[in-house]
Amino acid sequence: MPPIESEEHQTLRSAVATLGKTHGPTYDRATLWAEAGKLGYLGVNLPEEHGGGGAGITELSIVLEELGAAGAPLLMLVVSPAICGTVISRFGTETQKRHWLPALADGTKTMAFAITEPDAGSNSHRITTTARRDGDTWLLTGRKVFISGVDIADAVLIVGRAEDARTGRLKPCLFIVPRDAQGFTWHPIDMELQAAEKQFELVLDDVRLPADALVGDEDAGLLQLFAGLNPERIMTAAFAIGMGRYALSRAIEYARERTVWNAPIGAHQAIAHPLAQAHIELELARLMMQKAAALYDAGDDAGAGEAANMAKYAAGEACVKAVDQAVHTLGGNGLTREFGLAKLITAARVARIAPVSREMILNYVSHQSLGLPKSY
Repeated sequence: MPPIESEEHQTLRSAVATLGKTHGPTYDRATLWAEAGKLGYLGVNLPEEHGGGGAGITELSIVLEELGAAGAPLLMLVVSPAICGTVISRFGTETQKRHWLPALADGTKTMAFAITEPDAGSNSHRITTTARRDGDTWLLTGRKVFISGVDIADAVLIVGRAEDARTGRLKPCLFIVPRDAQGFTWHPIDMELQAAEKQFELVLDDVRLPADALVGDEDAGLLQLFAGLNPERIMTAAFAIGMGRYALSRAIEYARERTVWNAPIGAHQAIAHPLAQAHIELELARLMMQKAAALYDAGDDAGAGEAANMAKYAAGEACVKAVDQAVHTLGGNGLTREFGLAKLITAARVARIAPVSREMILNYVSHQSLGLPKSY
């Protein structure tokens, strides 16, 4: 993994930054999504033979980070091309690939992802959504919560559990469920968080699906699931770093211009040093994100799992600190609608909570990386 970005990556970063600045923090999600699709940014990680850019999560994370740094993040980049597109491209049938990947790449179709449940969170071992065979079809029953963008998605990639034909145990499996499937209902969750993408609760009441709704091997278990979850963590890191950079840029601009006692406030170390620290922490988080993306794109799923969790943790912490310091730098102005930073106080917490909490990442690192015993 090169320590410095390639010229191609720098060019991509510059081009996406230009697009993001053109739309800015008042962006219209649908318009930006369509334009990013036409320019090839949405499917940069998907195979060329299916309409994508033939690159990887490294490149897709650059797209999301730069849009976020311009104040115009597209949260569904985490879900539609990163999770769903990756899973389908790696494990889907040729029919599924031909139907979904070109449309996910150009943005004409969008797919949501549903794993989280009321009592299980994202713990795949406790998921209660079940899939059972009924002749040549499947019946899917269960409930999901905090699912992003269902109202703008054409289908949802749903994680359920089916009986392993070899062992009889229930293992995770993935199904493509059209949004208009009979027995499938969804309701918005009333969120304090202001975001272009809304959150939903899903109810699946014996949703009948054809055999080809199953993605990959029903007995593959966690392999297919983590093919999507590792990119999710990497992309969440990109989302957080972009948000942190945007907040920091607004604070730096303010600190250069706001003058007290005949000097810009940014000349005072009490203002300058915390902003410098926030910048350093965001840069360090980006390095870990780049490592995780490089490992994933190289096919090292195990190495990417550790690095992706660390990147998500580091980026979430860096983002919260950057936003907090940005608001503090502006003082009362940091809480006004004019400067647009106050809403990030809530949004930044998402990077700590979703798609997995920082405490669960610390559990993962202590168990998997350090070899410490489990407490559960």
